Amino acid sequence: MGLYFEDFESAGEHVTEGRVISEADVRAFADLSGDRNAIHLDSAAAVAAGFDAPIAHGALGLAVATGLANQLGLTRGTLVALVGVNWRFRGPIVPGDRVTLHLRVASRRATGNPARGLVTLAAELRNQRGEVVQDGEFIELIAKRPSPAEDR
Repeated sequence: MGLYFEDFESAGEHVTEGRVISEADVRAFADLSGDRNAIHLDSAAAVAAGFDAPIAHGALGLAVATGLANQLGLTRGTLVALVGVNWRFRGPIVPGDRVTLHLRVASRRATGNPARGLVTLAAELRNQRGEVVQDGEFIELIAKRPSPAEDR
């Protein structure tokens, strides 16, 4: 079971395992999303746009970040819903980059529902050089710990 709303006050920082972004990932994301912008798929177009090589889609980085967050298991069984994302794209991700996600609790607050609360997680997606390539916040609705009467 993941962390309940109450557990996030002292949850500290969490760092995921790394994931290498491959050229196949970029091509698959282009096919899935329909975004076939040439800077993602063609070296000449990427260079003409000021990059050294084709770059990954920004949304691919965000999708990988959510997957890495899920793999931590922090909210397994306690996540009610992802209610918002605030996200910034700081630098390019290129095929071959190994990214890790760094999460920390930014805030939490009760809601009108006594069974759940909102947790905001500050997130940084970093490459193998420790550079922040994307960052932002995940705002999640998290279950509160059941009262002992509810456990019976």
